Amino acid sequence: MADLAYFEALMPVLQKAITTQTENIRILARWMADTIQNDHLIYVFGAGHAGMIAEEMCYRAGSLVPTNAVLPPGLTVNTRPLPMETEMERLPGLAAILFSAYKIQPGDILIVHSNSGRNTVAIEMAEIAKKAGIKVAALTSISHSQSVPSRHPGGVKLMDVADLVIDNCGIPGDAIVAFENFEQRCGATSTVVGAALMNATICEAVQILLDEHCSPPVFQSANLDGSDLHNQKLMEHYAGRLLYL
Repeated sequence: MADLAYFEALMPVLQKAITTQTENIRILARWMADTIQNDHLIYVFGAGHAGMIAEEMCYRAGSLVPTNAVLPPGLTVNTRPLPMETEMERLPGLAAILFSAYKIQPGDILIVHSNSGRNTVAIEMAEIAKKAGIKVAALTSISHSQSVPSRHPGGVKLMDVADLVIDNCGIPGDAIVAFENFEQRCGATSTVVGAALMNATICEAVQILLDEHCSPPVFQSANLDGSDLHNQKLMEHYAGRLLYL
């Protein structure tokens, strides 16, 4: 391994996630496969940098076509001034507006990414979806979530309300590289590990679909010849239901 501090610190976290989250990845992959076979959609939500996982899973090479990234104004990292996003994700009631606007339906599934699992909008999104009969998977850091109080009015955390919890195995504070004579760590792990876990889930879901003789709706890279026609045919099937069209 290269003698770089971040890689040295990251690899044990990634390895722990790989070895401890396999069963939960397979459960979520089964949900995804069932959702696709039933002609429903996969929604992915995260506020701030957590939204990068939603972007990772949506409209890219190797991803599942019926995946909608929930990226509302004010909750993404292009919000200006950016500290406003931090306040927005703590705001009670906002999730109800988002859930209604995005028209998530029974039969769909919702993946909510929140590293801390403590902020109101992520927790309320999960609560509202569950009440609507929608399966909810949480991608979070159990260690971080257990180390801080909830900001939700009811005192619950994301991992308390989700149907399935996938632990990114990160430490409280996310950043992992420590320095001498400097208090703040650097090198967040939640995005790297979260992306690995979700890509692993996608691959498992595709294998399930293949095993069950269902053609997986997977994007080809736009930079491969012939991919435009391949991708267009898949997107046409979901016309009117994909947020990114």
